[in-house]
Amino acid sequence: METETALSGWQPLRDVRVLDLSALLPGPFATLALADLGADVVKVEPPSGDFARRMPSSLFAMANRNKRSLAIDLKRPDAAEVMRRLAGWADVAIEGFRPGVVDRLGVGPEALQGVNPRLIYCSLSGYGQSGPDAQVPGHDLNYLCAGGAMTLSGHWGEAPRRSAIPVADLAGGAYAVIAILSALHERRTTGRGRRLDLSLTEAAMSFVSIRHGLDLDEPSQEHVWPTNDLFETADGGYVALGIVEEHFWRAFVEAAEDIAPDLNSELYVDEPRRRQRGDELIARLREVMRMRSASDWLERLRAAGAPAQRAMSPAEASRREQIAARKMVMRLDGERHIPFPVMVDGERGAALRNIAPPLGAHSRDVLREVGFSEPEIDTLESSGAIAAVS
Repeated sequence: METETALSGWQPLRDVRVLDLSALLPGPFATLALADLGADVVKVEPPSGDFARRMPSSLFAMANRNKRSLAIDLKRPDAAEVMRRLAGWADVAIEGFRPGVVDRLGVGPEALQGVNPRLIYCSLSGYGQSGPDAQVPGHDLNYLCAGGAMTLSGHWGEAPRRSAIPVADLAGGAYAVIAILSALHERRTTGRGRRLDLSLTEAAMSFVSIRHGLDLDEPSQEHVWPTNDLFETADGGYVALGIVEEHFWRAFVEAAEDIAPDLNSELYVDEPRRRQRGDELIARLREVMRMRSASDWLERLRAAGAPAQRAMSPAEASRREQIAARKMVMRLDGERHIPFPVMVDGERGAALRNIAPPLGAHSRDVLREVGFSEPEIDTLESSGAIAAVS
């Protein structure tokens, strides 16, 4: 069963205040992790809202749960005092603009850390805050290309293809969280803030280097195996074989012996020979896997001890008994979420406190918290500096 909601959970960051000036995915993904673990995240949006609100996907809803929304026009002169007070309130500020934009808007690190020297200020950009590419625009696929990821295929003998998952965006957001938490830990001793500069390209390159190093300069299949791939089955499904180690190959041959005895051949007896005949072998495996349904293959392969898994949709995957047993999926106001996926002392960790907020839903509340009076807030609203939902 799914947990209807979890309002408490593990909240080790409950005393951390975050000013989120970012949009779309890299920055919001970073602050999502902080929010899921208890941080008070105020999402600062323009009056038109984060562009992700208008995208035809669930990205905004998934990346902005457990946050509050403050809608403010940073180009208005009277927005400066709002941001000055918010800088004093926050422990962390994160932004994802092109380099230089935050300074023009008056919310750059010098402006905000000038108010609060203890502030951890994190910038996430495509190529970093410095260097000849700093002003080059881009999105995830561009950063993957620049990071060396898109000349490498994930399938034996095939051209490179992009993933459906925005790897550079998520890698950059994940590294940002690690850097922010490190800076907060350091601040306990030094009392000072830091300016953090993370590049999505460099995050992608870091991921690539773990598998391939930084000197690979030609096509390579060293990272793929003809036996470790996704195969279509008789019923139109797909099963992933995870056959890398020798004992798993032997388990697969055993499972397929009645329909493909030829696989138990000297031609494929060890890894070097399977690689040498990789094109031939993967073609044969595709034929063999189409002889039985996905469910039949899973039964056979699991009985033999070979690693295999049916490719599932997100809806199927999130409703598996395994996920339910660990209470990973939580439901609130009709939405299903998987807050920070960790078990702590044998219990489900992170909480689902609220779904992504309407634009400006917390504008007045946040301004009260940082010391604005009701007449002052009314003035800011009437000037158009802030927007608040009724």
